[in-house]
Amino acid sequence: MKLTIITVGKLKEKYWLDAVKEYQKRISKYAKIELIEVADEKEPNNAGEKDLEQIKDKEAERILSKVKETQNVVTLEIHGKEYTSEKLAQEYQRWMNIGKSDVVFVIGGSNGIGDAVKKRSNQEISFGSLTYPHQMMKVMLLEQLFRVNKILRNESYHK
Repeated sequence: MKLTIITVGKLKEKYWLDAVKEYQKRISKYAKIELIEVADEKEPNNAGEKDLEQIKDKEAERILSKVKETQNVVTLEIHGKEYTSEKLAQEYQRWMNIGKSDVVFVIGGSNGIGDAVKKRSNQEISFGSLTYPHQMMKVMLLEQLFRVNKILRNESYHK
């Protein structure tokens, strides 16, 4: 399995960086993993809806420039399908079984994901209707990908 996680914005805080490195190391025992950060677009003061759409469009261009045509794109969106860890493991296994084992996960910027990325997405998943910081979402996704691999191999970790 080849996993790529594309995020908008750069992690700066040491505690997030440490968590990301730890889960990246753990996942690398099961799959090839690549983390890509694209620049976030600066939001002007008093930004209107049109400004926010333009910001998402520019970020979408940056995201899509990193996506290959053959990759299976999964966006993290508040209105996506929710999974338990076990069901996500089944979905992960399904991707492998049908030859979609080059998976790109996209975590958008603070204003969301641009329409161009949504159109390119093969699947939308949600971690619930709560709002999380993007840095935390990256760590949560990595943790779940590690957990999925443990579940699929019946290894201890998942309870």
